[in-house]
Amino acid sequence: MLGSGADNFALLTMTDRLRTLSHHPLTAPLIKLLGLPQPPMLARAAGPFETQPFKGRTAMLAAVDGGYADSALRAALTGAGASLAGPEAGDAKVEILVLDATGCTSIASCRNVYSLMQPRIRMLAPNARVLFVAAPPAEADSPAAAGAMEGFTRSLAKEIGKRGATANLLQAGRDACDRLDWIVRFLCGHHSAYISGQVLRASAMVALPGATLASRPLTGKTALVTGGARGIGRATAIRLAQEGAHVICADLASASEELMALAAQIGGVALPVDVAAADTPARVAEFCASQFGGLDILVHNAGITRDRTLGRMAPAEWDAVMSVNLEAVVRLTYELLSQSVLRDGGRIVCLSSTSAIAGNFGQTNYAAAKAAIIGWVANSAPQLATRGITINALAPGFIDTAMTRKMPFMMREAGRRLNSLRQGGIPEDVANAVAFLSAPDAAGITGSVLRVCGQSIVGA
Repeated sequence: MLGSGADNFALLTMTDRLRTLSHHPLTAPLIKLLGLPQPPMLARAAGPFETQPFKGRTAMLAAVDGGYADSALRAALTGAGASLAGPEAGDAKVEILVLDATGCTSIASCRNVYSLMQPRIRMLAPNARVLFVAAPPAEADSPAAAGAMEGFTRSLAKEIGKRGATANLLQAGRDACDRLDWIVRFLCGHHSAYISGQVLRASAMVALPGATLASRPLTGKTALVTGGARGIGRATAIRLAQEGAHVICADLASASEELMALAAQIGGVALPVDVAAADTPARVAEFCASQFGGLDILVHNAGITRDRTLGRMAPAEWDAVMSVNLEAVVRLTYELLSQSVLRDGGRIVCLSSTSAIAGNFGQTNYAAAKAAIIGWVANSAPQLATRGITINALAPGFIDTAMTRKMPFMMREAGRRLNSLRQGGIPEDVANAVAFLSAPDAAGITGSVLRVCGQSIVGA
């Protein structure tokens, strides 16, 4: 039996007492009087993706003249069940607002983006989703105009975050319009509640399989999740199983009890293994090949920290972090690929960190390893595309886990509040992004890094 996603969300969100107090009728006035942050209640989806996730929701689609994505976006919204509202909607609240900005081909045409969005932004409902679709700068008639959309998106996301709303930008060339459906469903749905102010690139680099946008899109797939016993790894194993995957949960032998319990819960398999051991890649490859005939999804989640300022960092602390967080990832991936254990059309998702992008005090080892993952992912994508394999990185920000709940109070609160949504994420936020990137329909995204950080003020 799979655990109740709703129960997990309720349990984890109880840890943010400030959010609870700021929404209680007796304490909310005091929180406001004291000038404390007032985190919004986020509308998070718990459980599997739906075939019509926008059913009962009102969407609005606008377009800059001369664009090319309007018809694909319209089909994506209506196919997912959204009711499209016209410009005459009046005071109606819009839950999904999508702008086809692919016609933004000059600096002057940026004025059209302002004109279209300025009146509509007032119509947004709490927890609304805003998605801009623009031409990639390298393919646009005016790279400056295309680039301007990034700053516009990130700034707007900061303005609407206090209402639990998000804004993201998708850069898509003409040849990628057939890849938009799955991306729209995710970024405009409630599974992406903690993703805001981000830029994703859709391309036709990887062939699009005969995908159907069906429920439980991972049915028949075999997935390996390293570091699967706790936290983000555990949440990821559960989510992939919810989508139909048979999950191999890998972690250290010292976590065997939790690993076995998780595997039994989701109908998966426990694999006690040290990812940094020299013989692990060959052992894992042999296990996946002999037991399951191969692997479809590889999630590199295992990681460690050995935080210390560089002047005080011992060689062993540097080596341990690089070994687990970088070398083990590369070695295992190469083994699975060279032995053809990872099947054509497979999906690789690597956990990086916002520390890799912005740096973090006392984490030169950790940030170096996680930044290397981002570069390795970008470099590997074209090479793997010929086999239909995508590879992407996720960069979580502050995520509420058992580890972060042990942090000093002030440090923990600062980590939670320094983002546009004024709160920490939960493991399910990252797990939802893994499930999104693991689906067959995610063929349009490869070589990317997606930050799951609520638009962290630092490095966002």
